[in-house]
Amino acid sequence: MKVLSKGCIYGLRALLYIVSEKPPAEYVSIREISEELDISFHFLTKTFQALTQKGILRSYRGPNGGVALAKAPEEVFLADIVLTLEGEDFFNKCLLGLAGCGEAAPCPVHDFWIGHKAELRVEFERTSLADMGKKINRKKLRLGP
Repeated sequence: MKVLSKGCIYGLRALLYIVSEKPPAEYVSIREISEELDISFHFLTKTFQALTQKGILRSYRGPNGGVALAKAPEEVFLADIVLTLEGEDFFNKCLLGLAGCGEAAPCPVHDFWIGHKAELRVEFERTSLADMGKKINRKKLRLGP
């Protein structure tokens, strides 16, 4: 079951690549990230624009340009990224995307999703990019194909 959009998944993978592969505040080429993670360059660029507008990334044009975290990885939480890329109402939406889903008119997965999305929100709010970067490096987890 996919809960996050493709754009959000790509954004998370790209940020995790940056934090696990590069020193903090170092610019990383979008082309490098695109190639390493097998993500469309243009799709990634659009995703990074949203993250830059929210102050999660900063970008620099030019031969040594790219993107870098705008804050320390300890200050960027998964919830910040998900809410930026999925929308501020992500944790309030119906899993099936049905308008008006709620206690009065629930969808078939409403009862299941209501509890799980609350747990997911808590985990996303307390898990930072730094936490994930350390885990990736410690356990040699993969981000790409």
